[in-house]
Amino acid sequence: MPSARCSGNPHQVSARGTLLLAGTGLAAGATVAFPRAPGARIDARSPVSHLHKTSAGLILTVPSNAHSGHIMVLLSHSRHSSSYGPIYIYSHALHPPVTKVQPATPAAVGAVSGSTFDGQGMWIWYVSKSNGGNVASIVAQAHAAGVTTLFIKSSDGSSNYWSQFSSQLVAELHANGLKACAWQYVYGTNPAGEANLGAQAVANGADCLVIDAEAEYEGHYSAAQTYVNDLRAKIGAAFPVALASFPYVSYHPSLPYSVFLGPNGAQYNAPQMYWKDIGVSVDTVYANTYIGNRIYSRPIFPLGQTYGGVSSADVLRFREEAVDYGATGFSFWDWQETPASGWSTLAAPLAPLTSVTPNGSYPELSNGAKGDQVLWLQEHLASAIASQEVTGVFGAQTTANLRSFQTAHGLTAGGVAEAATWTALLALPPVPVDWTGGGPQG
Repeated sequence: MPSARCSGNPHQVSARGTLLLAGTGLAAGATVAFPRAPGARIDARSPVSHLHKTSAGLILTVPSNAHSGHIMVLLSHSRHSSSYGPIYIYSHALHPPVTKVQPATPAAVGAVSGSTFDGQGMWIWYVSKSNGGNVASIVAQAHAAGVTTLFIKSSDGSSNYWSQFSSQLVAELHANGLKACAWQYVYGTNPAGEANLGAQAVANGADCLVIDAEAEYEGHYSAAQTYVNDLRAKIGAAFPVALASFPYVSYHPSLPYSVFLGPNGAQYNAPQMYWKDIGVSVDTVYANTYIGNRIYSRPIFPLGQTYGGVSSADVLRFREEAVDYGATGFSFWDWQETPASGWSTLAAPLAPLTSVTPNGSYPELSNGAKGDQVLWLQEHLASAIASQEVTGVFGAQTTANLRSFQTAHGLTAGGVAEAATWTALLALPPVPVDWTGGGPQG
């Protein structure tokens, strides 16, 4: 208190700020002890303050050396109250939540999916390198740019949890009207450990979890299945999870997209559509990404780039093209590398592009093809033809079975998977595959 110096969360206060306490047995003059280190237990060296009676109630001034954690009221004869909290203490001044301004994002232009990924997001690699780690400054910049969600790194591998993704940070972002999602980089060498760290971020209050699985996971279907199963066992089937990986599926045929985006996996897909790094235009990266990823039937939330000297025109086009492709949200990598011009472009209003016709194609697969797209085709084809093997190799058996399937569905029986065939196949559930004993042949 007063409200002008509050975040909106009654458990948050600035050092040297004023805290209002109420409770049975509390009286003026009582001593309240705070942790002397984050989360520390109260002891003889803990910072203390005394309650004062005012017209508003019993208040105290938070000691300048107090830290976040549970507080206690110290009574006479070495007695004390039970602990209460946690109380989160910040070194900077807090303010009431900023009135949320509707950002110029797809959600403002078209339909809203209702998912955590709606709106405009920004990825944070190191909080300390994003506006100097000043949370109040980060909040202000996010609001100014129409950013509604922050994707913050929470772990790397199976044993390295990043303390920057904390319940305290999440609480402060929530108090200021922002969503806080965690992202973890995974390798596949210890998938159970990676699942544990993903669940730890969820326990710390994450609004969603994003799996950043890249080259290290290529070919590791068993590890991917272990990770997905262990993660879901810990966080539940409904918690929002997304995969953020390579946008061009055909360039990475051994990455287990079909596991990460399959049954029990991520409900959302946030491909890394870094057009300048790939060496293509914004239009091309959208067309190729949607063609390759459409078969996994997960809502796509494009992840673009504001680093690497990309032009403001391209950043704006990336945002506008998301609208044309029907995305209800998108995000950018990354905060610490975004120049002032990039932030200005993120705040610019959007208008649908009249020069772009979204590409609605599917990948065409035929005899000789290999990889995860073939695997996904076979899992659906096996739902109709039980003898179909799931190998990841499009050979004679797959060709013959696909022709039979096409004939049965009134399609051209050419043995080639094209848009009409994919549409019919994807109407069937994929057969369950147990990859714990190994991976596909292809």
